[in-house]
Amino acid sequence: MTVMNENPISESRFVQATDTRRSARIGAETISTITVAILCVVLLLGARFISPSLGSWSQVETVLVLGSFLVVLSFGQGLVILSGGLDLSMPAVVTLGGILATNWVGATDPGAWYLLPVVLLVCGAVGFLSAAGIVWLRVPPFIMTLAMSIIVASVLLGYTNGTPRGSAPDAALALMKGHLFGLPTPVLFLVAFVIFGWLFQSRSIFGRYLYAIGTNVEAARIAGAPVTAMRILPYVVSAISAGFVGIMLVGYSNGATLRMGDSYLLPSIAAVVIGGSSILGGRGTFLGTVGGAILLTTLGTIISAIGLEFGLRTIIEGAIVLVALLLLREELFQKLGSLWR
Repeated sequence: MTVMNENPISESRFVQATDTRRSARIGAETISTITVAILCVVLLLGARFISPSLGSWSQVETVLVLGSFLVVLSFGQGLVILSGGLDLSMPAVVTLGGILATNWVGATDPGAWYLLPVVLLVCGAVGFLSAAGIVWLRVPPFIMTLAMSIIVASVLLGYTNGTPRGSAPDAALALMKGHLFGLPTPVLFLVAFVIFGWLFQSRSIFGRYLYAIGTNVEAARIAGAPVTAMRILPYVVSAISAGFVGIMLVGYSNGATLRMGDSYLLPSIAAVVIGGSSILGGRGTFLGTVGGAILLTTLGTIISAIGLEFGLRTIIEGAIVLVALLLLREELFQKLGSLWR
């Protein structure tokens, strides 16, 4: 008996079809990425009018070091959004990574770096549970990840009795406070991570699958994409990224707190949106996300240097996200493209 192939389109044809769809969007994504990069430069240069120290190289290094947390976090969030989902469990998973790093490594043997991958595996398991509820139980991503965030935060509260123990592992301290070739180690790590994230999202088959799934799940399934696996992968990567940010924060601040990840949820989403990604999925670049993360970090640094209140800072950040949503719409870039032609 002859068995008919339900997915007649080979992987090479799938890649070619995906590249064709993405080429139609490359103009808008490139323009949005360049726009965000220009805004970062203008903001840094304009800061010198407020204070000469704000535009100095040391200040740029500070922005890059602080921005590295948001860049890593936004990488995972960007993959989830690209696939058409949303991850609200990030703050709790950031805290999970930080607390486990200080309790399992810092409290016993600060040099036991080999336990840090185990911490990341635990964080990845949280992402897998979120994805399982979304994919197999059909719970909306907003509800599932929010519920997982509450569960993890509650477990951590009971596990620590309200007071996290331990200190930063040596590996985390070396990553966040070391120097190499005359540059801070976090800056070199950021450059390497940006290259890795760009290759993963824009040049790998996994990234192409995510673009296709975010655009149209059923079309991607017919084209032969492993839809179930690719819907789970972003949440696992997002959780691992969040856990790694928790380890980074521990190395930067020498300790963990129960609310260390709370301030990163909205910025992780805002960085993705400001970078030109569609909140509905299927469109966006990691380089744009990096620009959005650096832009928000630069803005926060300048506002803190000026001495504005936290409430006003939040209002300004929210206004920037709104303006980005209005200015970086695809319709606007289509009009600009028609005028250019």
